Amino acid sequence: MAASSRAQVLDLYRAMLRESKYFSAYNYRTYAVRRIREAFRENKNVKDPVEIQALVNKARRDLGIIRRQVHIGQMYSTDKLIIENQEKPRT
Repeated sequence: MAASSRAQVLDLYRAMLRESKYFSAYNYRTYAVRRIREAFRENKNVKDPVEIQALVNKARRDLGIIRRQVHIGQMYSTDKLIIENQEKPRT
C-alpha cells in the first residue's frame, strides 16, 4: 500500500472512531466502535489498489452515515443506562 493511501486509510479510521464516540446511546456507541475496528482488521492485508480504493470509498460513505445518525440521535435524548452512570469506587 502506498504511503499516501495508508495515511488516508488511517485518517479515515480515526475519523470514524472519533465520530462514533458522539453517539448518545451507549449500545450504538459500543457497537459502532467494535464494528469499525473489526472491519478494518478484516481488510488490513488487502494489497490490490483497486480493492483498497473501493474499501476507502465504502468507508467514506459509512462515515457520512455515522455522522447523520449521530445528529439524529442527538435530537432525541434518552436516559443513560446504569452501566454509564457507574461511579468509580472511592478510596
